Amino acid sequence: MNTQTTPKDFFLHLAATVALYVAVGSLINLAFSVINYFNPDTLAGYFYSGSIAWPISMLIVLVPVLYLIEWMIARDIAAAPKKKEMWIRRWRTYLTIFLAAILMIGDLITLINVYLSGEISSRFVYKVIVIILVAGAIGKYYFFDLYDTYRYATIIKRFNAWFGIVLVLAAIVAGFLAVGSPTKQRDLRFDQQRIGNLTNIQWQIINYWQTKGTIPAALSDLDDPLSGFSVPIDPETKAAYGYTRSASTTFSLCATFGQPSQDVKGRGDFGYGGGVDMSYPSYYPGIENEQWNHEVGSACFERKIDPSRYPINPKPLMVQ
Repeated sequence: MNTQTTPKDFFLHLAATVALYVAVGSLINLAFSVINYFNPDTLAGYFYSGSIAWPISMLIVLVPVLYLIEWMIARDIAAAPKKKEMWIRRWRTYLTIFLAAILMIGDLITLINVYLSGEISSRFVYKVIVIILVAGAIGKYYFFDLYDTYRYATIIKRFNAWFGIVLVLAAIVAGFLAVGSPTKQRDLRFDQQRIGNLTNIQWQIINYWQTKGTIPAALSDLDDPLSGFSVPIDPETKAAYGYTRSASTTFSLCATFGQPSQDVKGRGDFGYGGGVDMSYPSYYPGIENEQWNHEVGSACFERKIDPSRYPINPKPLMVQ
């Protein structure tokens, strides 16, 4: 016979359900991103740090919350065993077992489809293993939570609870191995701003050449109060970028970088967006155009303007 469901019971089970489903989604996304990173595919898209940073952030918060709520529910049931028969508990448990099965079936179908579209086999195999481990652990835990009179039910539940923690910790550690420390990510973001600044300066120099028929003697010559352009400086040190005019159409731009260029091409999702190279990689921290490849420390980039590609704009005739 079902016991009465109190508001506390309702919201505890609701909170546990939301925390579980969001945490599982984050764990799978994190695991897939890690697999993509360490198993690059030339047909895949770019990797960006947010695909790992967000799932890690959610897991760090949601997993302890989930385990705390489950502990509170178990404590209430131990104090009042009739609460095992509450409708919300049974519905939540059956729904979770059902969704775990759907997750396993649906993701396996999706992975097979991606595999048949050309994804390399190692990615496919690892992702299948992740789905089986995650969905299997959840399904077994809640099955034996519902049918706790089965032999070894308590041991199996406890094992799967600890196994879930191990999976989460392993995924988080692997995620940090892929993206590095927060300090590294901060350096990469500064480096990305430097690349953006140098790209902007380079185009201003080309525009200067096409307008005046020469390249500037100093970067300060590019300052234009009328158009509102001011030569950018290093976003971290506030130092000016290096510039050298070595010939009539040749110049060098220099900057100091905190991290080497990141190899992120082909380390993203496969089959999403067609696997086409990003047209504007600066939106993704760590992704850089090859013409700006660099190591840690000072780096200079020599450029030569091709007059046939960037012709000088003819000056209009003055009307008397």
